Amino acid sequence: MRHWLFRACAAGVTAMSLTACGTGSGTTDTDGGGGFTGRGPITLATGKDNSGTLTRIVGRWNSSHPDEKVRVIELSDSPDEQRRRMIQNAELKSPEFSVLNLDLVWTAEFAGHRWIDELPKAKFDSDTYLAPTLAGASYRGRLYAAPWTSDGGMLYFRTDLLEKAKAEPPTTWSQLEATCKKVLALPEAEGMSCYSGQFEKYEGLTVNFAEMVESAGGSVVDGKGAPTVDSPEALKGLEFLTGAYRSGLIPKKAITFKEEEGRQAFQKGELVFHRQWPYQWSLANAEDGSSKVAGKFAVAPLPGLDGPGVSSLGGHNLAVSSFARNKATALDFVAFMTDERLQRENLLLGSNAPTAAALYEDAELIAKYPYLPVLKKSILSAVPRPRVVRYGDATAAIQDAAYRALKGEVPPKESLAQLQKKLERITRP
Repeated sequence: MRHWLFRACAAGVTAMSLTACGTGSGTTDTDGGGGFTGRGPITLATGKDNSGTLTRIVGRWNSSHPDEKVRVIELSDSPDEQRRRMIQNAELKSPEFSVLNLDLVWTAEFAGHRWIDELPKAKFDSDTYLAPTLAGASYRGRLYAAPWTSDGGMLYFRTDLLEKAKAEPPTTWSQLEATCKKVLALPEAEGMSCYSGQFEKYEGLTVNFAEMVESAGGSVVDGKGAPTVDSPEALKGLEFLTGAYRSGLIPKKAITFKEEEGRQAFQKGELVFHRQWPYQWSLANAEDGSSKVAGKFAVAPLPGLDGPGVSSLGGHNLAVSSFARNKATALDFVAFMTDERLQRENLLLGSNAPTAAALYEDAELIAKYPYLPVLKKSILSAVPRPRVVRYGDATAAIQDAAYRALKGEVPPKESLAQLQKKLERITRP
């Protein structure tokens, strides 16, 4: 959950010449394109900047735009709370938030409600982005946000233990189970569990549920947003998930795991396999004593029913609030933040996955982050979570259905039938 100036002047400039490429300062009502007018100070509404990376990058803009400074407004760590605050601000038509750091899947909801402005495509070179990230920033064929960071799920695994067990990274769920039996029989694996993802009742459960469904050949909604979750394929996905939890393949405490709880368990050496985003790579390789698995793991594509699985598409987009002031500045700032060279720095400073395709072929970056080729495959084959206007209601329904099935309160088949009906009501025009 991971360049230097907008593309009108990005080609061939050096870091020392960035200020010269700026739009200048002041408060004139210069048209920024597509009705984007007004220059002056703006704000960026975002989740917690726990790494400090965002603050540093925004500082670069502020140093060269003294009359168009960006003030970062940090919201909650919780994605659900971030979304609630942004919606509350939009419903009040408040100009408090100028630029919104949106979870990729919120873009359709915000665009559908006209809470964000359509962006001028000429300002952004669509050919530079990974195709799924551009699709995730669009609504009904129109660009409503700029792809800033991306994300794809990967399977982290203990290389030392798999080598000891003479096993290869699994490509199917049955292989994962068989490999775990071999590994957990080793003396070195005493007290370990097989696998975990994110199974607490929150947005991460929507992600993991959707991945299981898609990796079994099913879908949550079709291309037009119509619910399709009550299917034999989706049932196979949910039955694997619930069966793995019931059998102990997934440890019982994993039902409380969000990203961080799972990361800590993997770093403590408690898991053989872990479904996680790329941000875990650097933290699990830390050599300050915080990780027991540094240098002892690698990543592979997520496994599926009959072959490699499918990740949910993660990432964040930057959008301009429909109620913002100084929209010309806001538009230029979005272009600045999503420029390829700044994305490169965002990866180097904060391990944030870029949306620029070229960076996944950069030899220097691959040497530093060997997971990039696997991540690129994950993103290119990823499927977005349901892109529906009432996304908040949809994800709440998915979380409830998956959580109750995991806990054994509702059988998987009945859970999917109930979810289908709920999603049909939620997506009804």
